[in-house]
Amino acid sequence: MRKSSKELDYVLVPMGLAVMVAYHAWLLLRIRRRPATTVIGINAINRRIWVRHVMEEPSGKHAVLAVQTMRNSIMASTVLASVAITLSSLVAALMASGVAHTILSSGGGDGGGELLVGATGETALSVKFFAILVCFLVAFLLNVQSIRYYSHTGFLVNVPLHAHRRRRRPGLAVDYVTDTLNRGSYFWSLGVRAFYFSCPVFLWLFGPIPMFAACLLMVCGLYFLDMYTEWEKPEEEDDLNGGDVDAKTAAAGAGRVMPQQDVV
Repeated sequence: MRKSSKELDYVLVPMGLAVMVAYHAWLLLRIRRRPATTVIGINAINRRIWVRHVMEEPSGKHAVLAVQTMRNSIMASTVLASVAITLSSLVAALMASGVAHTILSSGGGDGGGELLVGATGETALSVKFFAILVCFLVAFLLNVQSIRYYSHTGFLVNVPLHAHRRRRRPGLAVDYVTDTLNRGSYFWSLGVRAFYFSCPVFLWLFGPIPMFAACLLMVCGLYFLDMYTEWEKPEEEDDLNGGDVDAKTAAAGAGRVMPQQDVV
C-alpha cells in the first residue's frame, strides 16, 4: 500500500505541473495574439496611453502624479520581495534544522507519517522543501527586477518630450519609456505568479493529491483573473459609448503591447 501510494508522486505531481505550465503557455500565446482579451494586455495598452499622456503634457503638471504612481509600484514590489526573501530564509532554516523532516517523515515515530499519502522519506521531503525555496527565491529575484525597471521609469517619464525633439525622435522616446514601464509590470506579474505557484508546491508536503487538486483550482482561478473579453467591443457599441477615439488609440498600441524581447 505504501509503495503504491508513493507512486502517486510520479503521476499526479507531473500532471499538476503540466497543467500549470500548459495554462501559462496558452496565456502567453493569447497575450501575444489577442492582448485586448487579457488583463495583462489591456493594462499594457493603458500604460502606453498613460505614458504618452504624461510626457506630452507641455506644462508638466502630471509629473507629481507620475512620481507617486512609480513610488506606489516600487513599494508594492518591495513588499513582495521582502516577503519572498523572508519566507526563503524560513524554509532554509527548516531544512537545516530537520524539525519539519521529523514531523512529516514516516520515520519520525508513532506512525505519524502514515497519515500522509505519497513519498515521505527524507530525500522526498528535501526535494519538496527545495522546490518551495526555489519558488520564493524566483519571486524575490523577479520583484527586484521589477523595482529596477520602475526606478528607471520614474526618471524617464518626467523627461519633457520637447527635449527629445532636438534629436527628432520623440516617438521613440515614448516607446522606450513605455517598454521600460511594461517590463517592470511584467516582472511584477511573474513575481506574483511565483507566489501562486508556491501554493501547490507547499501542499505537496501533504501528498500529491492535494497538490494536484490545488493546481486544478489555481488554473481555474487564474483564468477568471486573467481573462476580460469586454474590452473587445463591436464598433457599433463603441460609437454609442463615444469611445471611438480611445478604441482607435488602444488598437494602434495593441500591436506594440508586448515586444518580442519583453515577453518572459
